[in-house]
Amino acid sequence: MFKQINKQEMKKGIIKLSSLTTGKSAVIIEFEKDDLHIKLMEMGCVPGETVKIEKIAPLGDPISIMVAGYNLSLRKTEADHIWVEEI
Repeated sequence: MFKQINKQEMKKGIIKLSSLTTGKSAVIIEFEKDDLHIKLMEMGCVPGETVKIEKIAPLGDPISIMVAGYNLSLRKTEADHIWVEEI
């Protein structure tokens, strides 16, 4: 679950959740290794789950995502820890 994303994988469309724009959807691939991943998983952000960017605040923080059937607000720094593949 915790591996380093290399440049080849980034070319395949694996990016940070924080870099998606409003209306885009992606599948969670993995998390960066830290204690935040437990909190995110408890909120429904698990690998394989589809997320959609619903809204982004005018100043870019926080962002609202749809995950596991409900809306969740994340700080941009939290979204920086989630690697996704855009669909």
